[in-house]
Amino acid sequence: MDDTLLLLTVAAAALVVGLVAGWAGQATAARRKLAREQSFFGLPGGSECVLVTHRDSSSPHWSIPRHDALALLGLAAVVENCGAHPEVAPHDTGLQGFGARTEFCVGDPTAHRRLAAHVASLLPGVAVHPGDESGAGRGTFTIGGTAYRMEPGAVEYVLLARLTAGEGGRPVFLAAGQRPVTHRAAVRHLVRNRARLARRHGADGQFCLLLKVVNSQAYGPDVVELVADVTKAATAPAEPKGHRAAV
Repeated sequence: MDDTLLLLTVAAAALVVGLVAGWAGQATAARRKLAREQSFFGLPGGSECVLVTHRDSSSPHWSIPRHDALALLGLAAVVENCGAHPEVAPHDTGLQGFGARTEFCVGDPTAHRRLAAHVASLLPGVAVHPGDESGAGRGTFTIGGTAYRMEPGAVEYVLLARLTAGEGGRPVFLAAGQRPVTHRAAVRHLVRNRARLARRHGADGQFCLLLKVVNSQAYGPDVVELVADVTKAATAPAEPKGHRAAV
């Protein structure tokens, strides 16, 4: 074998080894990324989860508001990627307690029974105003003494939370907003920032974020601002009445 052929053989072998090593490294990184995602969402391969939404009150049939349906589709993609099996359930259907399987609860806490129950028991520091007889103030959040009132189409708020309680330790994710467009915005924020949220709060950590959706009448769910991490205030016992309005 002459020197040229030898060099070509060595180069080809080195290329094959490099390709195999690169593929193995990428496969290992992909498995680790998937494992972190499964841990954050509480969705090991083959597990079950439930997506809970409310009915569209404007429809005589069992239907889901458009933005809520799109939010559920975004969550379904995450569930599928984790190799889990989803179930969609209406809010007024009797469901088991939380912790046994991961739950995604999406909706308006003034109309969504299960979401309202989760907010009351897991986020006692959050008050949700049901509105007066004319509907004024409906959906206003009061957290840590500050009220967050919506201006429909201009400024709207939504709570995005990951909480753990009950037996089994599986998390409950809440997207509790003032309008359906905010629910979709919160789910987008969760899906797009899942790696950063897991790093910041830990794969098993709890958090409650207050997000603001800006000018939804023009931009839909696309313009979202993080107002504050309200985990401490939201999980603390409810404060006495009396609050100041958000600026």
